Amino acid sequence: MSDYTIEAELREKTGRADTRRLRRAGKIPGVIYGGGKPELPIVMDALTLSKLLDQEHFHTAIVAIDVKGARGKNEALLKDVQYDPLKDTATHIDFFRVSSESIVDMEVPVHPINHEKCPGVVAGGILEIARHSLRVHCRADAIPDHIDIDCSKLAVGDSIHINELKLPKGVEAPHDEDFAIVTIAAPRVEVEATPAATEEAGEAGGE
Repeated sequence: MSDYTIEAELREKTGRADTRRLRRAGKIPGVIYGGGKPELPIVMDALTLSKLLDQEHFHTAIVAIDVKGARGKNEALLKDVQYDPLKDTATHIDFFRVSSESIVDMEVPVHPINHEKCPGVVAGGILEIARHSLRVHCRADAIPDHIDIDCSKLAVGDSIHINELKLPKGVEAPHDEDFAIVTIAAPRVEVEATPAATEEAGEAGGE
């Protein structure tokens, strides 16, 4: 079952010139592929997509795409978004066909929580995030929006590794090694130069 519905039209022409024309008209080109069916080039409303892309859930939800001129709706996952490097606006979107029972691999963002009051941060430590996302393996209708990492008990020098995570039921995070996701690093200490060291540096510079 889909959480979003998007209206789209078949894209009859391709190429850079047509892409620029579409963007000037407030449209975003895209493609639907996978599921044992042919690729379907589409075009969508840029403003509608921009608002959806700002929602975290949209990036892991099943989307129903109603393509005018094509039979039926295509249920798909957002697979890739290309952005303009200067304007930071979406320029092309890829969708991958799925059903709710499909088993998929997806990148899901990591959200450290409760780190502001953990013993390590209170003592001056710094939260360092080694992995901002994790690849999960699960049904398409069970992809979590994000994975919370509870840091409330971490002291300076402590880490949370992949093997310590409690993932939602039916969700796996395949991995070959027990890597750290977050760490509370020791506070950075600035070393002040001693008067003697300063004097020696001055003498060395005058020679």
